[in-house]
Order: sequence, then structure tokens, then C-alpha cells
Amino acid sequence: MLVLAVDTSSASGSLAVLRDEQLLGVICTTGEENYSSRMFRQLEILLGELQLKLPEFDLYAVVAGPGSFTGLRVGLAAVKGLAEVHGRPIVAVSALEAVAVQSSAPGAWVAPVLDARRGQVFGALYERVPQGLRRYQDERVETLREFLAWLASEFRENIQGVPAFVSPKPALLYFEIEGSAFVNSPVGQASPVLAPLIGQIGLERARRGEVVDALHLDANYIRRSDAELNFKAPAR
Repeated sequence: MLVLAVDTSSASGSLAVLRDEQLLGVICTTGEENYSSRMFRQLEILLGELQLKLPEFDLYAVVAGPGSFTGLRVGLAAVKGLAEVHGRPIVAVSALEAVAVQSSAPGAWVAPVLDARRGQVFGALYERVPQGLRRYQDERVETLREFLAWLASEFRENIQGVPAFVSPKPALLYFEIEGSAFVNSPVGQASPVLAPLIGQIGLERARRGEVVDALHLDANYIRRSDAELNFKAPAR
């Protein structure tokens, strides 16, 4: 199965091509320009290097959130269009799950963390199960201290064990964890290049029939948009 994986959730977005479990190619650059603006140029470069054409792909895997509003919209719109034109299925994958799968620490629980800017993080808790990872409750956006307090409450009242933390920016975690209930929890480094992981997760889910079409693909922003946050009702 030939898979195109798309991650436009952040400025360090990426594209990857997989044939079954084999990674054929990946492209990622960082810069001042938003990744969503250069995605199509890089897609053309990647397909040219691999001598592939879009109709050859069997599956699209894409990050549905959390992340940049503009980036996610562009990536999802692109995949929707490609899937509609070529009649291919889609798998929507969480950026947090793509971080969580990179944890090599032992134990049943993994807590991935992404920088959400504005003094906040995107966070979640996953349990290792035979099928892979299963998310525990909803993904969250809040300060790191609030996220750690929520985790402490859950592990005190509802869950046994301790989580392993993993993040592309582990330095975000060190200071807050030092003074928390998780001072002895491992903290792992994750790659910010998520497209290859998105492709692998997408492939596994597609084999289980967990796919959507262009009509039903939707974003999971988690955070409310600036327009919603700054909305002021008209004066009466």
C-alpha cells in the first residue's frame, strides 16, 4: 500500500511517502514562512525525487490536530481534495499520538506534550494496549502546571502507575516536573518530524478499516480560535 502522510500542524511540518512499512522519502524544512505555504512545492519535489504521481497512492494519512489553525486547515483541505479527486480513503491522526508512539520508556502510560505557545501546552495521556495506543480521555490545552495537576489527580484517584513523558521540546517539562508528583518519571525526546509516524499509524488503522472519506474528515483544533476568543457581542 502506497501512503502519503501530511503534517501541517506546525512550522516544522513534513511530508512522507511509505510503501507499506518502508519509508521511501520524507521532506521537512523550517523557516519563517508558514509550512502550509510551502507544502505544495515540497510535495512536488518529493514526488519528483521518488518518480511517483498522485494517482498511484492508495491512502492519505493526515494530522487532524492539535496545532496551528491555518496549518491544519490547509493540510486537511489539501488531503480532502486529493482524496475526492482520486477516490482514496483517509486516516486522520493526532499529532499527540505521533509523539506518544516515539516513547521508548517502559510502563503502560505515556503522556505526550507539544508546545501550544501562549504559555500553554497540548497534552494527552495514552495507554499501551495490544493494538497500539489508546487515548485516555480527551486531549487538552492548558498550562503545563494545569496539565500536570490533572495527571496527578487521575493517577491518585483512577489510575495505577506513573506516566512517561515525551515531547519534541522536553526542556519545556523539566522545571515543572521537578516540583511535581512526577519528579521520577522519565522524560523522552521526540522528533518534531511527524509525517513518517503519521504514515505508520495511518497504515495500521487502514488495515483495520478505520478510514474516513473526504466528506467526513474534520479537524480537532482543541483550542478555540482567536476570532472566538476575541469576539465581542454587538452593543445593544
